[in-house]
Amino acid sequence: MHPAYSVILFTTATGAGYGLLALLGLMALAGMAPPGLWPGLFGLGLALVLITGGLLSSAGHLGRPERAWRAFSQWRSSWLSREGISAVATFVPAGLFGLGWLLTGRAEGWVALAGALAALGAVVTVCCTAMIYASLTPIAQWRSRFTLPGYLLYAAMSGLTLLNALLAASGDGGSVLAGAAAALTLAGWAWKRASWRHDDTAGLPATVNSATGLPGGRVLSIEWPHSEENYLLKEMGYRVARKHRDRLRLIAQFLGFLAPAVLLVLAALTPAGAVTVGASLLAALCQLAGLLVERWLFFAEARHTVMLYYGR
Repeated sequence: MHPAYSVILFTTATGAGYGLLALLGLMALAGMAPPGLWPGLFGLGLALVLITGGLLSSAGHLGRPERAWRAFSQWRSSWLSREGISAVATFVPAGLFGLGWLLTGRAEGWVALAGALAALGAVVTVCCTAMIYASLTPIAQWRSRFTLPGYLLYAAMSGLTLLNALLAASGDGGSVLAGAAAALTLAGWAWKRASWRHDDTAGLPATVNSATGLPGGRVLSIEWPHSEENYLLKEMGYRVARKHRDRLRLIAQFLGFLAPAVLLVLAALTPAGAVTVGASLLAALCQLAGLLVERWLFFAEARHTVMLYYGR
């Protein structure tokens, strides 16, 4: 599949934003909100900026962005429509959460309840985003047991790493939070490697014979149905060379998982200070960069069944 940069930025930014929003909401519900008012509000603001920026960037993939509002009408059958509705709906409790926290100075009572609803909306929205891809039968790499849990895991992982960086910078961080972020990052790494093993062995969900309804014999494509590049070849027929794929996988693993895990362990083992703050911030930046590469591979490595039409 053609890796559209707008969708790559959208899935990476909203994943981290929703992960951070969900963590803040759940911490408020559990009575474990950040002790300082401004670190918590800054974290909430950062989450909303990432979410809003990601949602706006997704419009860049639309041929007619001014018609994007029509996507909201197909919620009965479209995961894209459900994603849009849940994304917009999540802004309501998230706004109340931030406003109540600012006015009362505490994340308790109805403010914590608003945070919990915002966390629920964040989880639902990430699930809807994942199901847009997991529901596509023609793409075996996406329609697998790894897609939905992976989206949730990477959102929680990047959100927790961001939260650790924010609290470390404000002096409210701790070794437990950094250690939890490191453990979640290693879990994300293991899940990514398992999903790549699945993708490398997943064939197309159909053959030329089954696609043409001719089960007997062997159907061959003698020549392409046309001589010029078209939309299908551009969007569905994108292929990445194996040597580039392997190199990008190494970069994604190093930046997205290995380096952040090492930096988070360093932050957890050192006393609060410049080293902890620097390691936490660098871990968050590395992880976001690595997830951008991972998202690019997620799209570029996907193989659409329509390419059987062209003998691929």
